Amino acid sequence: MTIERARVPLSRWQQAAVAMGSAVGALVDPRRADLIAALGETTGKPAFEMVLERMKKCPEGRAILLERPRVVSEQVSHAWDLPDNTFGAAYAKFMGSRNFSPDDRPPVRFMETDELAYVATRAREVHDLWHTLFGLPTNLMGESALKVIEFEQMYLPMCMLSVIGGTVRFNEKQRSMFFRHYLPWAVRAGRQCTDLMCVYYERHFSEDLEQVRRKWGIIPAPQHPK
Repeated sequence: MTIERARVPLSRWQQAAVAMGSAVGALVDPRRADLIAALGETTGKPAFEMVLERMKKCPEGRAILLERPRVVSEQVSHAWDLPDNTFGAAYAKFMGSRNFSPDDRPPVRFMETDELAYVATRAREVHDLWHTLFGLPTNLMGESALKVIEFEQMYLPMCMLSVIGGTVRFNEKQRSMFFRHYLPWAVRAGRQCTDLMCVYYERHFSEDLEQVRRKWGIIPAPQHPK
């Protein structure tokens, strides 16, 4: 489905109702990706507008907005054929080892304009690329840490709400580990790296993973403390 066809126009009252219902539903069942996505869209317009303006001021960001690449199987399948040391191969390994598909993300439905809908789509679709770059797992600890980085990069309220919801579900040992090791790292990593929404990742798939990490100021996740 195209971005334009997926959009559903909402009044302010409808947006508030969707946001509230999504927030409650996501807290009850954090596995509901559709509810988390709806929450991000209905509460994230100001943040996405700021990201859009930053992209317009950056040459690579403008190229993304002009060409509108999608992280979907049709456009990124060549990553599976790249040499092992490359960023693209690392992404393919990350996806394949978890039986993930680039096509699994729910479409953006509640943005007011096609341009904002694309920015929100891009933010959603590069999520697994960020997992790859930062070396984060997809368990609750890894997802919570990545949400901190996403918040530092985009200031989306949904990211911070997800972190709060995640830490509530940690056991005591996990909570201590997160606040002592992963949270400080994630804040620093999110602030130190380049503006990741202005990176045309697909153009860098054939480059060495460690080289692109250095180029973009990526601090990989800390080793799991023993």
